[in-house]
Amino acid sequence: MVTHEIKKVMEAHEKAMTLGKKSVLATVVALDGSSYRRPGVRMLLSEDGTMIGAVSGGCVEKEVLRQAQSVFETEVPKVMIYDGRYRLGCEGVLYILLEPFMPGQNTISTFWKTIQSRDSFRITSFFQKAHGESTSFGSVIQLDGETHTFRESYTISKAEQRFTQDLDPCFKLVIIGAEHDAVQLCAMAAMMGWEVTVVANPKEQKAKSDFPGAGQFIQTEPEDFALQLDHKTGVLLMTHSYAKDLHYLSILREQKPQYFGVLGPVRRREKLFNELLERHPDTSLEFIESVYGPAGLELGAETPQEIALSVLAEILATAHQKEAISLREKTGSIHT
Repeated sequence: MVTHEIKKVMEAHEKAMTLGKKSVLATVVALDGSSYRRPGVRMLLSEDGTMIGAVSGGCVEKEVLRQAQSVFETEVPKVMIYDGRYRLGCEGVLYILLEPFMPGQNTISTFWKTIQSRDSFRITSFFQKAHGESTSFGSVIQLDGETHTFRESYTISKAEQRFTQDLDPCFKLVIIGAEHDAVQLCAMAAMMGWEVTVVANPKEQKAKSDFPGAGQFIQTEPEDFALQLDHKTGVLLMTHSYAKDLHYLSILREQKPQYFGVLGPVRRREKLFNELLERHPDTSLEFIESVYGPAGLELGAETPQEIALSVLAEILATAHQKEAISLREKTGSIHT
């Protein structure tokens, strides 16, 4: 789920361009052993020392910035090797591609169109698994069936090793409800890089500014709600109104988001489902069984922030088709 990191890289680059600053992109393209982050993570460095993103837990970044100085000066890409076996707890060797990041305006605009349309895309980086510089190193991005380079002067070299990464649209969370707990959930989901849509009733007199991190704010009555949900979307129903929750369940019963949660106790959930089936006897058993209610993992959550954490953890586990267990109970590698 690093699509949101690419978005931040592009936003930071556009800001650097307006200031007349050069940018260098750092990408972990290979790994021997284990590391805090896996190949495919990226960070953008500006020549004023600003760093957006991270390629590790924070221990590698200063060395990356130091190594990037030659790329700022010569505009020739390089591969740096960071051996963490004696410096990190992960005991891995990172191979990091540093390249001038100078995508053309057509690349930038096509990228944002791809993000807006929630389409997948692919990034391929060409490198060698050894320390060194070469103009044949570089990355390309496939958008809308076309290949774009991360610097306009780059000619793709077929002779180098390559790292290819397919990226899906960002996970989208639709929060139906606008009480205090929805504010906490919205802020935490946005910090995770999710695209958040908040749906509020017009009578609640709320605005987008009340929900830090919200990308979209919709004011609507339940009967006027119309939002198509794709397979990378989660929905949390938390209006704190039984009648409104029932209305939204009736409207959404034929859609198939990746996650559908309803806030509230078991008794309330059963009452909702019973009345839903009375009103709409054609409601599928598949839909009923797909709803997570009460939403969230059993973490002992009490406060709105803790409840938001338990709900987000459940959504994350569901999206990755994982059973939520303690990592100490897992055998083998943490990452699959």
